Amino acid sequence: MTETFLGMPATAPAGVGNLRGDEPFPVAARRALADAQLRRNLRHATGTIRAKSAAVIGEVPDWPELRAAGRAIKSDTMARLPELLEQLEAAVTAAGGTVHWATDAVEANRIVTDLVRATGADRVMKVKSMATQEIGLNEALEAAGIEPVETDLAELIVQLGRDRPSHILVPAIHRNRAEIREVFLREMPGVDPALTDEPAALAAAARRHLRATFLSTKVAVSGANFAVAETGTLAVVESEGNGRMCLTLPETLITVMGIEKVIPTWDDLGVFLQLLPRASTGERMNPYTSMWTGVTPGDGPQQVHLVLLDNGRSAVLADEVGRQALHCIRCSACLNVCPVYERTGGHAYGSVYPGPIGAVLSPQLTGVEENASLPYASSLCGACFDACPVMIDIPSVLVHLRARHVAEQRAARRTPSAEAVAMAAAAYTMDHPRLYAAAQRAAGLGRIAGRALPPPLNGWTASRDVPAAPPQTFRQWWSERSRS
Repeated sequence: MTETFLGMPATAPAGVGNLRGDEPFPVAARRALADAQLRRNLRHATGTIRAKSAAVIGEVPDWPELRAAGRAIKSDTMARLPELLEQLEAAVTAAGGTVHWATDAVEANRIVTDLVRATGADRVMKVKSMATQEIGLNEALEAAGIEPVETDLAELIVQLGRDRPSHILVPAIHRNRAEIREVFLREMPGVDPALTDEPAALAAAARRHLRATFLSTKVAVSGANFAVAETGTLAVVESEGNGRMCLTLPETLITVMGIEKVIPTWDDLGVFLQLLPRASTGERMNPYTSMWTGVTPGDGPQQVHLVLLDNGRSAVLADEVGRQALHCIRCSACLNVCPVYERTGGHAYGSVYPGPIGAVLSPQLTGVEENASLPYASSLCGACFDACPVMIDIPSVLVHLRARHVAEQRAARRTPSAEAVAMAAAAYTMDHPRLYAAAQRAAGLGRIAGRALPPPLNGWTASRDVPAAPPQTFRQWWSERSRS
């Protein structure tokens, strides 16, 4: 089964789910930049998380060694992925669970919907469900007459507000307390009209709203942070306790997990449980770490299903440079340090995976041409590489994907693009000294005329200035120096 699953052609499948935006990144980003409140919300939230994370990372003297260990484990996992997935399937099955294989979003949604229908339930509760957001599971369940209820506080805010997540760790990071209060008053049944925007009051309102759901819902859908191939153990880490309720109370538990989340051994899990909380929430350890291995008679869910999701990951694995994006442990550290994300927010990326990691992962899952603007949504400053707990070289992958985009565009065009013509003209000019000297003199005249380019090059200078030409070229300076 695994050989066929990972032996797909190295192209992204159809039905990839919520990985594409309706408009290119520059268009969405320009609109986000005009939203002053959004920028204030993002600046405050990312600054707070950065400070907390830096403080707890500073307490660990062997942090560089931990990062290197995490990278080594992930590299080994990708090199042996078919073998480890087969080992995981065997271990989960031996422990009483059932493993399903989903090639793409369409197949994954069908599998989950059929499993829920088989229980007779018309409602499911969800936790740690980024993979289900990727495939659009909520929409598929609703189309089948099944109500999905998000139990993570931030994801609940997004769901009630009919919004979209904008951050990997804090999906409602673009909302402030006053906005969340308005969402609760408008959408949450039975909420106290005197509800304030104090965090404790908002959390208490959500707790009361969810309590009945926890006690009456027979089916839960979860994601997974890690899956241990050696034992068949799945792990979810979270801060609120909602995950613990979802993973222990229902009769049926369905976990949707990307195939890259597998790790080889129980000992390997210890490395990531040190890296993840410090890099993500700025905590020394996660308040709730839940692990389960198949079915335990009389304790917890008695029907346990694991849906292993490809949805383009085989194509990513086939790219020797790009595959390191599959090392991601969804900590969001790269988002919190990214100057582009801090100013535009997650919605501008159009994908459920925003920020630097989304800029390298989403185009590979969908095919670069489907998300061609995302590899350019970066200044290449390298802050993401410095912050990543598993040392993903995001800037290098971004440059690699830009090169792929250029190559694919060139192969698809019958006539050269304006950019290609401009570059060819520049190369010809630089190869002919007299022509190059004339161009330098023309640049000097441009210093007098202004710092904006004429059409069709004015699109480049619409948001930036052309660097002013120096008053004297190097050749002129050298000539004068030689005469003196």
